[in-house]
Parts: sequence; structure tokens; C-alpha cells
Amino acid sequence: MTDVFTKSKRSEVMSLIKNRNTKPELAVRSLLHRMGFRFRLHRADLPGKPDIVLPRYKTVIFVHGCFWHRHKGCRFAYTPKSRTDFWLKKLESNMVRDQLVKADLERLGWRVITVWECELREPGQLANRLDLNREVL
Repeated sequence: MTDVFTKSKRSEVMSLIKNRNTKPELAVRSLLHRMGFRFRLHRADLPGKPDIVLPRYKTVIFVHGCFWHRHKGCRFAYTPKSRTDFWLKKLESNMVRDQLVKADLERLGWRVITVWECELREPGQLANRLDLNREVL
């Protein structure tokens, strides 16, 4: 199946997909703030530019979309029906990159937490998981 857009139009459409300050990321930041945590955002000096950095706890948080980062077992991590080969290659490369970034951060002594988009449906459970003062990780 061919693309319905021209290359320039497809580029324009894809450029509108946000990679910072997404609704899931804002929700996690709001939850952390209500819990009393203070943090930094998108630190470029760390591998992968983590979405949220809690320097006091030497912890980084990535807020991943279930589709783009292939949340295992999640119904939102589906494979599109068209251009399947392209999508499988693209999504697999995202997963490999995520694993490399996590390993790099852990090697530097950082704790890495991944919050999946679908976890935002249960804010109470997510709050318990993110409570670094209780060490419930």
C-alpha cells in the first residue's frame, strides 16, 4: 500500500508529533509534584535525555507511549496493518535504543523507571510505584 501523502506532506504531518510535554508526561509530572517531588526535565547531559530527572534520588523517569515503545502485553502496542515491515523495523529500533539508554544510565549509577502510558489509568497504583521515599520500586 502506498502512502496517501507526498513525501513533504508526510514529513509535515510527522513533525507535528510531540516528543516533549506530552499529555502522559504532564500527568506524571503533575502526580510527582503533588507527591512533593521536585525534578528537572529533559537533561541533555544524560543518555537519552530522560523525561524527568530526580537528582536527589539519582533517579530518571521515562514516560513511554505503549505504541511507540512496544509495551509488552499491552493492547495499545499493536502493529499497524499497512507497511508492516516498515513499522516492525521502526518499533524494534525504538526498543533497542531504549535498552541501550537504560543500560548506559544504570552504568552511570542512575535508577531508571519507565512509566507506560496505559499506567496513567490507575493513578493510585502509579503513585505507589513512584513513591521514592518508601522505596516501592
